Amino acid sequence: MKKINKQARLNYLKKYSISHLFSFPIEEFIEVHEYERDEWIIREGMRPDYLFYVVEGKAKIYVTYQNGKSSLINFINADEYIGEMELVNEIYYTKGVETSTKTICFAIPLHRFREQLLEDTKFLRELTKFLSIKAGKMAEKYSQSLSFPLENRLADFILQTADGEVYKEKHVTVCDFLGVSYRHLLHVLSQFCEKGYLKKQGHQYHIQNRDRLHELAGVLKNEGGL
Repeated sequence: MKKINKQARLNYLKKYSISHLFSFPIEEFIEVHEYERDEWIIREGMRPDYLFYVVEGKAKIYVTYQNGKSSLINFINADEYIGEMELVNEIYYTKGVETSTKTICFAIPLHRFREQLLEDTKFLRELTKFLSIKAGKMAEKYSQSLSFPLENRLADFILQTADGEVYKEKHVTVCDFLGVSYRHLLHVLSQFCEKGYLKKQGHQYHIQNRDRLHELAGVLKNEGGL
């Protein structure tokens, strides 16, 4: 992680101002953190020192079960919070958050602002909206696994996790998240390559037809999906 300071920090705060989310002045105390791809923003089981607000990039949420298996459970995109559950819950097992791309976050130090945030009705109202949308998306994700073919769900997954035009998620992670067999996943990826949507290069894929992937993923959104 790199902390962005001076004029670059001010530029980010001006470009992505979040002052409208709070009833009290806070921007002068906000830190701006920059993370590279595959860097942990929060380690699993470790309570964060900040409430994060993502302004650029995207990340993935992981959890480890009692049997030692780790699973991808959700995505985080721009204009979303990280660490909000730890803010509102005294006892909460923190999930691991790892970046999918270069990511820029606003970081609000909790040791200084926890009480003010929890007493700020304007902020809490916005946070409640965010949490309700997040809960709805999680429920829709599970219903999609029963309602839509893998082609649509995989297209959406690729767009969610790609770093620019490069997609390189581990197949076992994808199978677990989408609830499909390894063989079925490889079959659909092969079809995507044959149709010119993707091009396989080594252990990764390059997006060749983003519009077509958006069309496939759009079926989920048109039916109330992610």
